[in-house]
Amino acid sequence: MAKKTRQQTRKKKTQKGVAIYHDMKVYENFERSAIRIFECIKAAEKRSPGAPRFLYIDIQGHRNEAGGYDHDALELIQDFALGFLGDYLTEIHTPFYGARNPRKQSNDIPDVLRINHPDDGSKYGYDAGSLGIQPREKEPVDRKTAPTVRAIAEYLGLEEAACLVCWRKPVERAHVVPTALGGSMDVRNFALLCSDHHAEAPDVADAESFWAWIDYAELRDSPDKWVDAPEEVKELPRRRNAPTGKESREPLSFFSAVKEELKSLYGWTDDDLGAVAWPDLMDEFHRVLDTATGRHFSIDKKVSTYAWAYDIALRRVKGDARRVVRASP
Repeated sequence: MAKKTRQQTRKKKTQKGVAIYHDMKVYENFERSAIRIFECIKAAEKRSPGAPRFLYIDIQGHRNEAGGYDHDALELIQDFALGFLGDYLTEIHTPFYGARNPRKQSNDIPDVLRINHPDDGSKYGYDAGSLGIQPREKEPVDRKTAPTVRAIAEYLGLEEAACLVCWRKPVERAHVVPTALGGSMDVRNFALLCSDHHAEAPDVADAESFWAWIDYAELRDSPDKWVDAPEEVKELPRRRNAPTGKESREPLSFFSAVKEELKSLYGWTDDDLGAVAWPDLMDEFHRVLDTATGRHFSIDKKVSTYAWAYDIALRRVKGDARRVVRASP
């Protein structure tokens, strides 16, 4: 009888959990990281309904003047992950500590994530209204010479100095906000880029837009990362039908390339292109270009710089932000 009972009893299946890992890159601000983590949690619930979810967060860079984590990192960990997301996860692990949800994990995840800045006069993340300068380092170190490549790599969380976009070497030290526009020699005002991507990067008085461009270019040129990798390393992405070689992008005219970047990076639509009177937009565009952008490598025009200036100009013409104020060198 006991034997029959064992045969008829169905064993309870152990439900496997879903691990979600996000490494907050130095070029990601709070908004971009939060949206990506939220989308991963939604996808996890869709693919494995009700399964326990475990979130792991690491941080690269994002240091403040005291050597601790900056506001973006703290907001992501404390307010967003441990606060807002806590109900929708079973466990959270961060560089500070881990926490287990004392209640049952909720699976009623909102359809849309809405991020609102606090109405306390603070300006975190991208805020066109605060230009001339939008540096991440609010109180930069008062140094006169650029930090070493090794020091920049350590701040960025890189084991080896490599281009943030394509992982290639050698690298160059790239100012986030150019010194001519008020940028400092603080290590937090530097990125590491290969010569090609350094020549493409925007020269603007807005740190968050520079890092947003790095994020965009890193996704755009992701196949380039595998160019110098050993064949056995390339095998994994190939098994997943991912490209592993440098892709040739179809050459575009200058303004076609600007339009493509406006759509891909700044979210412009065809309606935006026809939403305002072009004479008004062009007047504001040239004002932004003259007061808050620079030249690098003797390049008069950069696609990334022009796209940024058009986006800021459109915001101002629509009344979304104040006029640009020239930064003091």
